[in-house]
Amino acid sequence: MSFTYVRQIPQPKEILSATPLPKDLVQVKKEKDEEIRAVFTGESSKLILIIGPCSAHDEDAVCDYISRLAKVQTAVSDRIIIIPRIYTNKPRTTGIGYKGMAHQPNLQEEPNIVEGIKAIRKMHLRALKESGLPAADEMLYPGNYPYLEDVLSYVAVGARSVENQAHRLTCSGLDIPAGMKNPTSGDNEVTLNSIQAAQAPHVFSYNRWEVKTKGNPLAHAVLRGAVDHHGLSVPNYHYEDLLKFAEAYKKRGLANPSVIVDTNHANSNKKYAEQPRIAKEVMRSRQHSSLLKGMIKGFMIESFIEEGAQKVTDNVYGKSITDPCLGWKDSEKLIRDLAALM
Repeated sequence: MSFTYVRQIPQPKEILSATPLPKDLVQVKKEKDEEIRAVFTGESSKLILIIGPCSAHDEDAVCDYISRLAKVQTAVSDRIIIIPRIYTNKPRTTGIGYKGMAHQPNLQEEPNIVEGIKAIRKMHLRALKESGLPAADEMLYPGNYPYLEDVLSYVAVGARSVENQAHRLTCSGLDIPAGMKNPTSGDNEVTLNSIQAAQAPHVFSYNRWEVKTKGNPLAHAVLRGAVDHHGLSVPNYHYEDLLKFAEAYKKRGLANPSVIVDTNHANSNKKYAEQPRIAKEVMRSRQHSSLLKGMIKGFMIESFIEEGAQKVTDNVYGKSITDPCLGWKDSEKLIRDLAALM
C-alpha cells in the first residue's frame, strides 16, 4: 500500500461539541427548514434560489456576500426563499486542482483536512449567525455530512457522484432536501433512479456503523445540462427538455416530484452571464405548462461579489477561484426580476 497516514480526523461529535450551534440559531434553522420543506411538498408556491459562489474559499468574502443576500431576502420574502451556496468541497474532473476549503483552508499552505473541517464549520456557523440564512453545501464526501448536519438546510449531489451508491443511500437518511443532479451524460433515467434510491429506506454501512434509514421524500432532481461524446455542452432547460423530463418524473410516481434548474455549468456552457436569461426563460416555460409550474421549484445560480473567475494567485476579494460567477449587481437584479415574475 502507498498510503501515508498523515493525521487522524476527529469524530463529528468532537467537532460539534467544540463548536456547537447556538440555541437561538437552532430555532432559526428549524423555522427555515419548515419553510423550505413546504415548497418541495407543494404547500407553498414560493421560489427556491440556491445561490452563491462556485466554491467558498474565503470566509470573510463569503459572509459578506451572504449578508448582502439576507438584505435582498427581506425584500422578496413573500415570493422567494434564498438558500446561500456555501460549497466547501470542489469536485475536479481530473482530480487535480483546488478541492475546496474542507481540503485546503489556507490557500497559501498545504492541504490539512482536520483544519479544513474545523474551518468549514466555523464559516457555516458565522454565515448563519450574521445572515439568518441556513445554507446549502455539496455532498462530495458522504462521510463528512455529520460535521455539518445541524447547520445545512439543503444538500446537492453532483453530476459525477449521483450514480454512486454511497451518495444515494446517505441521502436516504437526511431530513432536508437533497438535490440529485443529472449525470454529465444527461441520462434522465439515471437521475430518476438516484431520486428513487434516495427516497427509499435502506440498511448499509456508514462511518463504521451499520445504519438504517427511512428514506428521504424530499430528494429531487437538479437539471444542469449535459456533455456529449464530443465534449460539447447540451442544455436541458428548454421547454421541450423540461416537459419531457417532467412527464417521465411524473410517470415514476415518486414523492414530491420537484425540479431545480441549474443555470450555469453545461446549461450555460459556463458562460456565467447567460444565467439571468436562462432563469427567465424557465420562468416563461412555467407559465405555459401547469405540470412545469407545479414541478419546477427554483434555481441553482453561481454568483459572488465580483463577476467572473480568477487564478488562485490573483487574490481578488469576492471573486471565484473555480467556475466563473455572476457579479453582485447582476445577481441582485436577477433575484428581484424573478420575484417580479412570480
